[in-house]
Amino acid sequence: MNAPTAGLTQAAAATGKPKTISRQLAEFVAGFSYDAIPESIVSRAKSLILDAVGIALASTQYDFSHRTLSGIRSLGGSGDCSVIGMKERLPLRDAVLMNGVLVHGLDYDDTHIRAIVHPTASAFVCALSVAEQLGCSGRDLLTAYILGVEIVTRICDAAKGHFHDFGFHPTGIGAHFSCALQTGWLHGLTAEQLVMAQGLAGSTAAASQEFLDEGAWNKRLHPGWAAVAGITVAHLARSGFVAPTKPYEGRFGLYKSHLSHLAKDVNYGAITSGLGKEWELLGVAIKPYPVCHLIHACGDAALLLRKKHQLTPDRIAKVTALVPKETIHIIAEPVANKVRPANDYDAKFSVQYFVATCLARGRFGLPELEADARNNGEILALAQKVEAAADPETRFPDYFSGGVVITTTDGREFRHHEPINRGAGDRALTADEIEAKYRDNARLAVAENRVQEIRDIVLGMESLAAREVAQKLAAG
Repeated sequence: MNAPTAGLTQAAAATGKPKTISRQLAEFVAGFSYDAIPESIVSRAKSLILDAVGIALASTQYDFSHRTLSGIRSLGGSGDCSVIGMKERLPLRDAVLMNGVLVHGLDYDDTHIRAIVHPTASAFVCALSVAEQLGCSGRDLLTAYILGVEIVTRICDAAKGHFHDFGFHPTGIGAHFSCALQTGWLHGLTAEQLVMAQGLAGSTAAASQEFLDEGAWNKRLHPGWAAVAGITVAHLARSGFVAPTKPYEGRFGLYKSHLSHLAKDVNYGAITSGLGKEWELLGVAIKPYPVCHLIHACGDAALLLRKKHQLTPDRIAKVTALVPKETIHIIAEPVANKVRPANDYDAKFSVQYFVATCLARGRFGLPELEADARNNGEILALAQKVEAAADPETRFPDYFSGGVVITTTDGREFRHHEPINRGAGDRALTADEIEAKYRDNARLAVAENRVQEIRDIVLGMESLAAREVAQKLAAG
């Protein structure tokens, strides 16, 4: 360690002040091991990873993945790290960016409900490529993944949902710090170096939600870009680069710089409370629909009423979609964009389109995001009849509650409310349901024998080398 960094450490110790948040996280990470993880957490972690891998495989069939790969390859060429579902091998940071786009690109990946963050899209891709490059064990890969999930969820949970209020995407903020710590753990960084890595991440963490107004692709980059940043700052810290020690609670720290006057609401204690004892990974929900998680309950409610009352679009006069009021600006505005989505990303963040499609088709999957559905006259006419309103029974932010009120042309009114969105809390998808979703997605890209082989690799990764896991996930 260089002299300036050592001097900072000695000076801080001499003051007798309480440990900074970055110091507490650093010491926890430096002392963490696979043996500290309960078997139930390991099992759930592998199910979350299996879900992510299935989505990544499906993403390889979409235009955005190939355009991303083309751009990345023009920068760094080939390398030593694997890409899920593809033959190309890329340099480390390019591989994590590409894999992040694949996992998050369909907006079908998991969400920690209270933190409103997509943890696996950053935590897994970072752990996978770094562990592959270093020649680590599958147990190390799994440990680093779990570390990433536990940290990014706490960092985003502390903000109490306010990142969205200022146009920031939490995944593209919190994951910079967690990926730095994951990478640092895999490299065996000291606690002091891990403090420096977090301080540096404070200068890279930002992710704009401007994509919402145009259905742009930016969001697809956020998890992988966080991993790129995390890896970069971990290596700088390892070399002795000096950084601030209060990237969270400091005068210009993460929350004060991003949340303005609402920084007063931040629960700083949530970042370190219960580390290693209370597992936030259990709060990560698997998506049953490939759209923004905030609107899933509305879709389930619409499908239930459609089936129960044999509703058809011509019988529907009006639909009120009940959503958390804090989310209306994300999933229901501007109205003109939402009732007639210009592309699949517009559609993913439109409660009007989502509910209308559920009512018109009785389902919502990846095909319902394609052009034939988005241009379907019946669906678009019905979307015009859907209005969003604040849910008076919401349990947000603990759950993404929601429901619908449907008024028919003969004046009858039907309503249904989901206090807990399917996939979360007591309604969490089972391991079998997650595997079924994985298989449906994986079959879009690979043959049945590969679907089974990849499933076995993921669920047995702790007994394999990380390099073998990564290479088996790539195309043969």
